[in-house]
Amino acid sequence: MSTQPTNKPTDAHDGSGSEYLAFTLGSEEYGIDILKVQEIRGYETVTRIANAPEFIKGVINLRGIIIPVVDMRIKFNLGTPTYDQFTVVIILNIGGRIMGMVVDSVSDVTTLTPDQIKPAPEMGSAFNSDYLTGLGTVDERMLILIDIDKLMSSSEMGLMDRLAA
Repeated sequence: MSTQPTNKPTDAHDGSGSEYLAFTLGSEEYGIDILKVQEIRGYETVTRIANAPEFIKGVINLRGIIIPVVDMRIKFNLGTPTYDQFTVVIILNIGGRIMGMVVDSVSDVTTLTPDQIKPAPEMGSAFNSDYLTGLGTVDERMLILIDIDKLMSSSEMGLMDRLAA
C-alpha cells in the first residue's frame, strides 16, 4: 500500500517553478536556466583568437573540445574585468554547441515560481532587452533573468559559428 500523496508530483519541472543558476557581474545578480549549464569551472587562461571581438576572450580546450569563451562583463560594458579566485567559467550547452561564459562569481541555484518572475521593463532602443526574460524576485534579492539561448545565438554573437568551426 502506497503512502505517497497523489495530489501533486514532487518533480521540480511540474510547472511549480524553474531552476536558475544565479551569478554576479559587478554589483548585479543574473540568472540563467540551470538546464543550459553543463558545468562550472574556475577561470583559466584562454588562447586569444586574432580579430575576434573584445568580448570573446578566446578559446579553451575542454577535454579535447575547443570551445569559445565570452566575457560577460565586456559584453555588457560593466567596466574592466578583473580575474581572481572567485571568477568562474560557466560551461553552457546551447543547441548542442558548447561554449564558456566568464562571470564574476556563481552564488547558488534558485527555484523561481511563475509569480516570482516579473516581465522585464521596456528600456528603449539604447538597451537591447530582447534577451531578458524577466526579473526574478526572492525575498530581497532580484535576479535579472537572461534567455541565454537568445543572447548566445544573437546576430552579434553569430561569429560563434565561425570560431567553433
